[in-house]
Amino acid sequence: MTHNLSDRPADKRAPFARWLSSKDCTDCWKAARDGDSAGKQEWLAAKRAAEQQAAADWASRFDMPPLAGPEKALDWGERSRHLLVTAAYTALVTEGAWGEEEWAALEDKVRMICRAGWWIDQRDAEGPDLPELLDAATENDRGTENPFH
Repeated sequence: MTHNLSDRPADKRAPFARWLSSKDCTDCWKAARDGDSAGKQEWLAAKRAAEQQAAADWASRFDMPPLAGPEKALDWGERSRHLLVTAAYTALVTEGAWGEEEWAALEDKVRMICRAGWWIDQRDAEGPDLPELLDAATENDRGTENPFH
């Protein structure tokens, strides 16, 4: 790209020209940015797909009920539930003093929360906070069907 440097003072032209030579032109910069954006989007989509598969495998393995809510919130809710519950298990059982019996009781409470939005709202919570969060859940957050049938 050609730049007109005549409006710059003489002593500023050479440094500005040197700086320009080290930069992409606007069109090249936009193309690189758009290319990076596409790469980031592909990476994020692949990461989300892997997280979603892990959440689905976990839910199946531990008999977690499907979540309810708007279609666009279901996957996010499942991922959020998976991440929070596995973080809680690590903190309370693996690294903590809880036994499997205490965990099983908490897991039963987890199964009762079927609203995807509730799990999304808790996405930034710490694992050790899960028991308190589950106790604070309202009837609106619980499913109306018995998940054990």
